[in-house]
Formats: sequence, structure tokens, C-alpha cells
Amino acid sequence: MATPRRSSEEGHRRKFLVVIDDTPECSRALYYAARRAEHSGGALVLLFVIVPGEFQHWVGVENIMRAEAAEEAETILGRFADLARRWANIEPELVIREGNRAEEILKLIDEDPDIAVLVLGASVETEGPGPLVTQLVSKGSGTFPVPITVVPGSLDDAAIAAIT
Repeated sequence: MATPRRSSEEGHRRKFLVVIDDTPECSRALYYAARRAEHSGGALVLLFVIVPGEFQHWVGVENIMRAEAAEEAETILGRFADLARRWANIEPELVIREGNRAEEILKLIDEDPDIAVLVLGASVETEGPGPLVTQLVSKGSGTFPVPITVVPGSLDDAAIAAIT
């Protein structure tokens, strides 16, 4: 059973969760979520998921790769947090996880009852909206614990500002 959402209760704030990755549409999702959080008195959570490497049988190599991945995750999250601060008067919460992206998103939502909306960016590529959007929206989205907002990657700042 999913954790009940508490974001509307006294002492809680609605959190917008954005999954940070290296796709161009990620910045569109972040811009939307940062502005929505600011305009609604909410909060912003940025999640970076490190997908485990395939060198698990070489412990030394795995540990080095894990440390490098964690350092890269911190750098990327820091860059996106700076963007969020520039776009909105908001201090984002930064979370780094390791594992399968979809599973880690669900775990974080389950652990934090203030997360009320997952915001994803859709790719403008002709192959589809992107693997994460496809995975989360198409399979079991009717039972997903929070609403999913998909921001078209083609929207510019002005278009997003007009709807946030």
C-alpha cells in the first residue's frame, strides 16, 4: 500500500520531484517544477539516480567507479540546483540514489509523504517522449502514487512561465 500523502496537512508543503539526468528535456521539467513550487508555496526535490555499473565482480574497480559516479552526481545536481535558484526563489532538496531509476523514484515517493507531484520532461525526438516517461507513464500509471506532470521538451521559458 502506498504511503498516504501529507502535503496538504498543517506543517507540510507540497513537494515537486524532478528526476535529474543528462537529457535536454530535464531542464524544461526543472524550470516548470521550480516555478510551480515557488508560486504555490511548495518545495522542490531533485533526484539523481546512479545506475549501477557492470563491473560488480571486480570490487576495486566497482568502488572506484561508484565514487566517481557519486562525485559526478553531486556536480550535476549542484548545477541543476543553481538553475532552480536562478529561476525561482527556492532552495531545492538534493537526493542521490543508486539503483534502477523507476524503482528509486517509487522508493523516494514512498519514503517522503510530502512529495505530491512527479515532474518529467518529454523528449522532442521522434522516437518518443524518452525512456523514463515511457516506462512510468505507460506501465501502471493508473496505480502510480502521485500525479505525473509531463512537460513537453519543446516549451521555452516564456511558454512555461505563462502556465506556471
